[in-house]
Amino acid sequence: MEYICDLHLHSKYARACSPDLTLANLDRVAKIKGINIVGTGDFSHPAHFKEIESRLVEAYPGLYKLKESSSGTLFMLTNEFSCIFGHGGKTRRLHICVWAPNLEFVRKLNQNLTARGCKLASDGRPIIGLSAKELLKICLEIDERHLTIPAHAWTPWFGLFGSKSGFNSLAECYEELSGNIYAIETGLSSDPAMNWQLSGLDNLALVSNSDAHSCKNLGREANVFDLTEPSFKEIYQLIKNMDKKKFLYTIEFFPEEGMYHFDGHRECQVSWSPEQTKKAKGLCPVCKKPVTVGVLNRVEELADRQPKEIVAKNFVPYKSLIPLSEIIADSFGVGKSSKKVEAQYSALTSAGKSEFNVLLNLNKAELLKITSPIIAEGIIRVREGKVKLIPGFDGQYGQIEIFSDKERNLNAQGKLF
Repeated sequence: MEYICDLHLHSKYARACSPDLTLANLDRVAKIKGINIVGTGDFSHPAHFKEIESRLVEAYPGLYKLKESSSGTLFMLTNEFSCIFGHGGKTRRLHICVWAPNLEFVRKLNQNLTARGCKLASDGRPIIGLSAKELLKICLEIDERHLTIPAHAWTPWFGLFGSKSGFNSLAECYEELSGNIYAIETGLSSDPAMNWQLSGLDNLALVSNSDAHSCKNLGREANVFDLTEPSFKEIYQLIKNMDKKKFLYTIEFFPEEGMYHFDGHRECQVSWSPEQTKKAKGLCPVCKKPVTVGVLNRVEELADRQPKEIVAKNFVPYKSLIPLSEIIADSFGVGKSSKKVEAQYSALTSAGKSEFNVLLNLNKAELLKITSPIIAEGIIRVREGKVKLIPGFDGQYGQIEIFSDKERNLNAQGKLF
């Protein structure tokens, strides 16, 4: 059976995150979106872990459900750590996801980190003065059958391969423990095809998750697994073995929509392709300081093969989507948080069973039975990749255009779609 899984997100206890990120809301919103397994997020935070222990009950080995809910949503124990440490004469800042097999693992990890002076109550994504390698070593000593996964691996500031504080290879970071890393998270600003250009990643699973800081962003990226009997062990095994029969595909942002796809300076409104950055020798023409080197540039720097050399069938496939609220907003030419969009989103996800069922499965005829022609057309265009992309850069999200103003005007006059 197919399970859509979003396994990197946060709780209300994390900085810069919405107070709506509670277990109850995650359970409810996951059902609306069509997500079957969702991360708890932030299990290292004492208050959040107390809620996890008291409100979740094990439904399958290593997977939990909310006691008072009948939604069917399953939870996996997940956390993101911020490792800030020195290595090779350089300060490294890496975000690392840990997926835990059971509550006892979490208890032991939290106790171990607290004993080392880590202030876990300071943030849902705590800053710990340990290297990524040391964190992995601690986790392995507790239970080898957990998953440590470098988060958004290409992000300039906190990615394993990031241009600002990352490494040039997995081995450079984890050294002799590298063989215990079975996956990396590609992040919003890269997609699997970009990562396929590095042969050093061929034996790693490429996972995708939302890193949601609010419930509305849940599922903006996700993984689709074929699970016989859902359990942490089965997910662990399919990722460790990179089982392409069970790891069906990932659901992706168009990477241009991510905040760090291109190079540039947000304050100076300079957005460059890698070629433009190279031509300018990396210096911003406005402030004369080095631009922030983005994901596309960094991938090209480390790549050892060209896209034309890649055989896609050798890898886990992916599907690039745009969240349904953004498609509706573009169809109306309004903001995605407007009441008009929210009303249409609610009606469409109800009639279409879930957001992912609408985005992935319903054909044009089925869509036309439950929504307007322009929204149905927008969903089909996104599936086919027929969108205009303006890349994000230096912390600014990219822009995606599905319809032109002319098309929206003609549609309003009943002359289109």
